[in-house]
Amino acid sequence: MKNPITPPEDSHQIRCRKLGHQISFSYCRIENLNIPCSKILECWADHFNAAEYLKFELTPDEWEKAFETAPKPKISTLLDLIEHAKKVKENASR
Repeated sequence: MKNPITPPEDSHQIRCRKLGHQISFSYCRIENLNIPCSKILECWADHFNAAEYLKFELTPDEWEKAFETAPKPKISTLLDLIEHAKKVKENASR
């Protein structure tokens, strides 16, 4: 039996492997700066045909950003967040 391509309602939630708590598909759809989380296809595959749905919904550029571009290493992301926090603190103290 093929999974339907209609996403589940927001009341249907699964455990997020990245965040560690329950989330809906609509959150996963925009989690990565308004593009889907890179794990969305894997996480939602048992619930509906997320790949077919997203192939229809996303532009080729969005698909590439979400699924074909290597994610930044976690240390790089952490360093970016630290730099951002420093700048915010500097601006607030002025």
